[in-house]
Amino acid sequence: MNAGAAPFRVEVVAHAAALPDLRRVRDEVFVAEQGVPAELERDAARDPSCVHVLARLEDGTPIGTGRLTPDRHIGRMAVRKPWRGHGVGDALLRALLDVAWLQGTQAVHLNAQVDAIGFYARHGFVPVGERFMEAGIAHQAMARTLDGPHPVHARTLAVEATRRIIVGARRWLWIRSHALDPGLLDAPPVLDALRAFATAGRGNQVRILLRDAAAPQRGHAPLLALAQRLPSIFGFRELVDPVDREDPAAFIASDGGGYYVRRLGDPVEGEAGFDAAPRCRQLRAAHDEAWERARPVTEYRALGL
Repeated sequence: MNAGAAPFRVEVVAHAAALPDLRRVRDEVFVAEQGVPAELERDAARDPSCVHVLARLEDGTPIGTGRLTPDRHIGRMAVRKPWRGHGVGDALLRALLDVAWLQGTQAVHLNAQVDAIGFYARHGFVPVGERFMEAGIAHQAMARTLDGPHPVHARTLAVEATRRIIVGARRWLWIRSHALDPGLLDAPPVLDALRAFATAGRGNQVRILLRDAAAPQRGHAPLLALAQRLPSIFGFRELVDPVDREDPAAFIASDGGGYYVRRLGDPVEGEAGFDAAPRCRQLRAAHDEAWERARPVTEYRALGL
C-alpha cells in the first residue's frame, strides 16, 4: 500500500510485542491531539484481549492503529496527522473487517467520532441510535453486517480463505486455475489442508481444471507431488474449448458452501464466502460443464497421476 510517496503496510500484531508502537500512535492522536486522559485511552483491562492492526512505513515507523474487541467492536482507529488522507485509515479498517469476517462474525460495531461518520459510511457502516458524548467528544454508534460476499484483496486473506474452504468441504472440491496458482495453492496452510482432506478416508475428490497444464510441471508445483501420492483423489484436466479458455475466471468451491472466485483471474483480487451453497452449486455446474469438454492431462501419468 502507498500513502502518497511513502509506502506502508498493515498487519495484525501481537499486543505485547507491539505495545510501544501502539502507544506511540494512540498517545499522539488521542492524548496529545484530542485531549483524552491517558488512563482512559490505554484501556489496560481490555487491550490485551483485542486483535490489533498496525500500519507501518517501510522503515518500521508506526503511523496508524486499530483494534477489534472480543465482542466485535472496532475501535482505537488512529492515524498520525502527516499520513491522513492517504488511505491508511481505509487499509486499517479493511484489515479489521477481514479479521472479523474470518472469525465468522455476522456484524461489527463501532463508535465513530462525528467528523468520521462519512469515512465509516463509505465502508458500509450505518448509524444506530442517537449521538452521544464519550471522553468529551461527540460520537455516533454505527454498525455493519458481514453477510454476503466478502472482498479479498490481500494474499494473506486469500490463503486463509482458501484454507477455510478446504477445511469446510465434506467430500468434493472444485478448482479452476491458470497454472495451480503459485503463492496460493502452494502456500503451506493450503497444502496442509488439502493433504488432510485427501487423506480423510471418506472417498473425497478434488477436480482441478487448468488453462496451462505444462506450467505446474515445469515449475515442480508442490501440489503435483501431493497428487502423485494420492492419484485416486486428484483429477486434472486442461481447458481446450476456445470459449472456456477465453474465460479468465479462477475459483475454488466446495460442497461445504465455501467459495473464492477471482473473476478476472487476478492472483488475489476476488470475493469469497463460507456459507453460500447456492453460489457453490453455480460454480460446480460451470466446472462440470467445462470438465466434460476438457482433456485429461495424460502427461501427468509419467508422474504417476
